[in-house]
Amino acid sequence: MLDPSSSEEEGDELPPELARKAAAAPRNRGGARPAPGRTCEPPGGARLQPRGRPASPSPPGGSDKEKEDLEKMRREEEERRKRLQLYVFVMRCIAYPFNAKQPTDMARRQQKISKQQLQTVKERFLSFLNGETQIVADEAFINAVQSYYEVFLKSDRVCRMVQSGGCSASDSREVFKKHIEKRVRSLPEIDGLSKETVLSSWMAKFDTIYRGEEDPRKQQQTLTTSAASELILSKDQLYEMFQQILGIKKFEHQLLYNACQLDNPDEQAAQIRRELDGRLQMADQIARGGRFPRFSSREMESVYIEELRSSVNLLMANLESMPVSKGGDFKLQKLKRGHNTSIMDMGQEDENTLSKSDVVLSFTLEVVIMEVHGLRSLAPNRIVYCTMEVEGGHKLQTDQAEASKPTWGTQGDFTTTQPLPAVKVKLFTESTGVLALEDKELGRVVLHPTPNSPKQSELHKMSVSKGCTDGDLRIRLAVRMDKPQNMKHCGYLWAIGKNVWKRWKKRFFVLVQVSQYTFAMCSYREKKAEPVELLQLDGYTVDYTDPQPGLDGGRTFFNAVKEGDTVIFASDDEQDRILWVQAMYRATGQSHKPVPPTQVQKLNSRGGTLPQLDAPISQFYADRAQKHGMDEFISANPCYFEHASLFELGWFSPGQVFVLDEYCARYGVRGCHRHLCYLSDLLERAENGAMIDPTLLHYSFAFCASHVHGNRPDGIGTVTVEEKERFEEIKERLRVLLENQITHFRYCFPFGRPEGALKATLSLLERVLMRDIVTPVPQEDVKSVIGRCLEQAALVNYQRLSEYAKLEENVGRLVTPAKKLEDTIRLGELVIEVLQQNEEHHAEAFAWWSDLMVEHAEIFLCLYSADMDAALEVQPPDSWDSFPLFQLLNDYLRVDYNLCNGRFHKHLQDLYAPLVVRYVDLMESSIAQSIHRGFERESWEPVNNGSGTSEDLFWKLDALQTFIRDLHWPEEEFGKHLEMRLKLMSSDMIESCVKRTRAAFEAKLQRSSRATDFRVPQSICTMFNVMVDARAQSAKLCTMDLEQERQYHSQINNLIEETVKEMITLLVAKFVVILESVLAKLSRYDEGTLFSSFLSFTVKAASKYVDVPKPGMDVADGYVTFIRNSQDMLREKVSEEVYVERLFDQWYTSSMNLVGTWLTDRMDLQLHVYQLKILIRIVKKKYRDFRLQGVLDSTLNSKMYDTVKSRLTLEEATASVREGGMQGISMRDSEEEDDDN
Repeated sequence: MLDPSSSEEEGDELPPELARKAAAAPRNRGGARPAPGRTCEPPGGARLQPRGRPASPSPPGGSDKEKEDLEKMRREEEERRKRLQLYVFVMRCIAYPFNAKQPTDMARRQQKISKQQLQTVKERFLSFLNGETQIVADEAFINAVQSYYEVFLKSDRVCRMVQSGGCSASDSREVFKKHIEKRVRSLPEIDGLSKETVLSSWMAKFDTIYRGEEDPRKQQQTLTTSAASELILSKDQLYEMFQQILGIKKFEHQLLYNACQLDNPDEQAAQIRRELDGRLQMADQIARGGRFPRFSSREMESVYIEELRSSVNLLMANLESMPVSKGGDFKLQKLKRGHNTSIMDMGQEDENTLSKSDVVLSFTLEVVIMEVHGLRSLAPNRIVYCTMEVEGGHKLQTDQAEASKPTWGTQGDFTTTQPLPAVKVKLFTESTGVLALEDKELGRVVLHPTPNSPKQSELHKMSVSKGCTDGDLRIRLAVRMDKPQNMKHCGYLWAIGKNVWKRWKKRFFVLVQVSQYTFAMCSYREKKAEPVELLQLDGYTVDYTDPQPGLDGGRTFFNAVKEGDTVIFASDDEQDRILWVQAMYRATGQSHKPVPPTQVQKLNSRGGTLPQLDAPISQFYADRAQKHGMDEFISANPCYFEHASLFELGWFSPGQVFVLDEYCARYGVRGCHRHLCYLSDLLERAENGAMIDPTLLHYSFAFCASHVHGNRPDGIGTVTVEEKERFEEIKERLRVLLENQITHFRYCFPFGRPEGALKATLSLLERVLMRDIVTPVPQEDVKSVIGRCLEQAALVNYQRLSEYAKLEENVGRLVTPAKKLEDTIRLGELVIEVLQQNEEHHAEAFAWWSDLMVEHAEIFLCLYSADMDAALEVQPPDSWDSFPLFQLLNDYLRVDYNLCNGRFHKHLQDLYAPLVVRYVDLMESSIAQSIHRGFERESWEPVNNGSGTSEDLFWKLDALQTFIRDLHWPEEEFGKHLEMRLKLMSSDMIESCVKRTRAAFEAKLQRSSRATDFRVPQSICTMFNVMVDARAQSAKLCTMDLEQERQYHSQINNLIEETVKEMITLLVAKFVVILESVLAKLSRYDEGTLFSSFLSFTVKAASKYVDVPKPGMDVADGYVTFIRNSQDMLREKVSEEVYVERLFDQWYTSSMNLVGTWLTDRMDLQLHVYQLKILIRIVKKKYRDFRLQGVLDSTLNSKMYDTVKSRLTLEEATASVREGGMQGISMRDSEEEDDDN
């Protein structure tokens, strides 16, 4: 039973949001005032008057604070009474609906994200990015999540959307999906892996990160109150819902429910009939008295009376169609229970009443037999053992032990469905008789454990069998009965009720959890699995109560109360009562929390008199109802209230709309007034920052517009002056709100969320701008309004972007040009990001006004251009640090069809064109100077593909062209001019490089040796490589698509080829000079010369006494070594094989021609033997080496070679006859000689 004082104090404390909702109900009207033409005091005294805490007159000299407190108390009491009266009307609509029906085709609404949930999601994604999760992901997915975290989750616009209540988990998921689609589409194709598979895999990983470690099944099972409001509700759930909305206490609801007889359909039908009769009488009074509301025209007064009577006749017809026997008991779909049991009742009693078979318990028992005491009659060596069983189950046996030490420690596990099972333990000894069939029983003990029984081992006295002489047998054992999960409490209680436990007696009770939110109090007997009786606790309220008269047994009392039923319980212990009340409090899910009384009522058993008890419970309820003054609310005549004044709060969920429809139809609230109140409430919430679905605004506005303009959407043709004036006021407020939302579209609809909201807002604005419901508004007017909004939006967006970039902090401070340029580039990145987001998320909504969005972007960029121009003006002259800014902006603008070559883009080109020209001029001068200085100091050491100077030149030319190309200059004519100039400059620079290299080559050869000790230096090879690299670079740096510019590449190519030919000719000439020097030495052996005769005589004389080396062989060997070293150096260091092969061909041909010419000049002379040996060695080695270097056979076996070979062969034969042999050197055996050397 509820304590009156404690309940009242607790009930007055409403949660802030409920108190706000309840206070919003009569927000504008001030109070429940009589309708026009009605008496201020209805018959029977049914009027709303302040009471309960009458404000006494203030004493003279009272302070202003006391007066304010008294006035505040008076207003609060008046507000409470108004809510109670409204709740009475709402209860009757719920109890007996005969007009409205709950919808069955409701659209599913997404769950909103709270600020705490958003913070949790941020932490989960941050943990993933920090590698603190077990989710395996590739680099592409991590980059996508990083971008999503930085752009979306950390956005202040998302935080505002969450605060406004317009962000759902679906929005977060769709934004990520849209974000990654572009990334995945841009990835290259992978064989065997489709991009759809990658998308689905990434979304699965996203869901895993978003959900964290929460179990999705748990999320589906746990329904919040807001989620439950989206489903079809039962009557009890609707009662609970409106108790929360209006701040009605549970005990107030119980008193009103019983007093209004809401469970009696006949009484409710009679109440409706009385209300309808009263409304007809009221219509007649208005017609007779002429006290009509103010209408827009006098002709509507007669129509108004007909509308009143027509609406009452319709209600009468609806009432007649209701079956009288079943009343207004409507069937509703059952709702799965959520976490708030008090609001989610299971519905009808007949559909949800539990049967005894629904209550199933399963207990696990552990029986541990320790030892037996007092066993003296048996011999010490006799075998004893014990058996144990739960009645109705199987039997278990311990191990055998000797009678001198009867200890076991054996555990037996049993399962039973009986809350009060019987556990039997028997002690046996083995029979020694030959004819004994069974062992002898010594004693037994029967226990009745409960889950509350002690768990430790205890000594129990055994019942001794007839043949046993030990009279004091005791056994130590422990019985542990585990409490199953679905049993919340158990114990012995006294109980009596109206429908169950009709006799006051002590029973064993178990509080059973049948399902997640359904509990039952069950009474059991020993050794029975099914309960004897049970009470389903749905809808009951448990509380402490005082001892009841006439009930003997039990010391402390408590009860469970429900409409029309009360069950009284009593316990023998105060602590046990507290445990029972706490368990039942958790089971019922009631909002009222029972508080134990400070003093426990004790039975006065002294003198044999009956206990002194408090007043009977029925009297207590009567006193409570009288104390709170419910009679006046119950007996109030609805006809004497202006229900429009009570109706001010817009309700949203299907269950609330169902009650609202019934309320408006039953009590005559005009549809236009209802939707005007709805619009007013929605606009107020929207103006305070809440996210409102524009579809709701559109529907209510269209309804009111149709009504005001005479279209009769609900059959009502009369239009009051108040409705018309209020409609115009709301229309203006709505227009201002919509224009403000369009102006702040990036912040009201961030990332295009909620989906379709911006498009619906534009559509609603077009409807609001209509002068009536027939004539459409001209498109130019709509375009003008939206254009103004978008112009203002550009300014708003840029101001907020500048604040975000913190540029304002630099105002008034000395900022370096570099810092200012850095900030401008950062701001430019943000500007591009904003434009990309507008195109991605908002362009579809503005599809009909795409030109306005283009203009919005141009204005936005022009605002940025002011900061950009200011930053560029302070840059030092000839500074090129600002080019990244141009590249950043131009790369975005040139690919945007609408912004390419727009106002800002052209301004950007005009700003940077002089800078580009100046930059190219300076670079040309710098490169020319570097060529001059570089070749003067050139060491011709190999660097990459050429020398240091050539590499630097080609890198600068390529870098310059790459830089200009990467600018992607949007104007075609100026871009071609830049390209042509750079190609021409490159051609000139490469020409200069080639000519300087040619000059250096010739100078290098002139300074080198002319003897066989000459070695081709590495610098010569480097110069050749410079030519090779110049030819390769010219193809890239000097080629254009136009015919005229192709000449540059052709000319420089011809120059390089001619220069290479000249260099090869010079080098071959150098090689020929060296061969000439060798032949000049051989010329001294010509026949007929004095030196030849003297040398021959000296060698012959010396050879008689010592071995004289072959004269002239060192000359041949030196020349052969020179050839081989030169060939190896050229082959290794020159990178172009074609040049090397061309050089070898000319070298071989020129040298062979020189040898042939030298032999031809001595056609009439016979060669000296030493001349012959040297020439044979030179010719054969040269032929072999050049063949190994890849010289073609056609070149090797030339006519000159054949001539030389024939001459040497002839001379060899002559020398063999004359000299007696060539000492192993001949044209024939030169191969063996080669192997030896």
